[in-house]
Amino acid sequence: MIPELGHFALILALCLSVLLCTIPLWGSWQRNVTAMALAPNLAIGVLVFTALSFACLTWAFLQDDFSVEVVANNSNSLLPWYYKFSAVWGNHEGSLLLWALILALWTCAVAVFSPQLPLVMLSRVLAVMGFVGVGFLAFSLFTSNPFARLLPGIPADGQDLNPLLQDFGLIIHP
Repeated sequence: MIPELGHFALILALCLSVLLCTIPLWGSWQRNVTAMALAPNLAIGVLVFTALSFACLTWAFLQDDFSVEVVANNSNSLLPWYYKFSAVWGNHEGSLLLWALILALWTCAVAVFSPQLPLVMLSRVLAVMGFVGVGFLAFSLFTSNPFARLLPGIPADGQDLNPLLQDFGLIIHP
């Protein structure tokens, strides 16, 4: 159930990111203050749902949910918890989700800590960041889904994290 929640959160993050790159941009062209004022709230929404999605993937790794394909391919039940945690971004799908989360963090930081910018400029900046977010989130959902399932045949144990990635450096430097 948790992986489905993460997948749904990723879909909602993509939807909000699409809204972030269209509504404020349209509002800046039309000088519609209401549409431009939505940008910071949409940026916060993208962050919330992307963070929820990343947290659900992390939970799947830490709980050894081998029904999730990326967990089955990059973890096993004997792996120490700190390597399971770093295995979240030690693969293509999780790494892409981490990039989307970092982008959402920066987008939210711009939205929250730039009230001195003119509203037109802020809405355009957030719209551009929303466009980039759409790219990351759409690529993640449509070509590199981190929540793809291995149903009905769930393996008893995972394949393990690549031994080259079982290093302290991966934990502190994703």
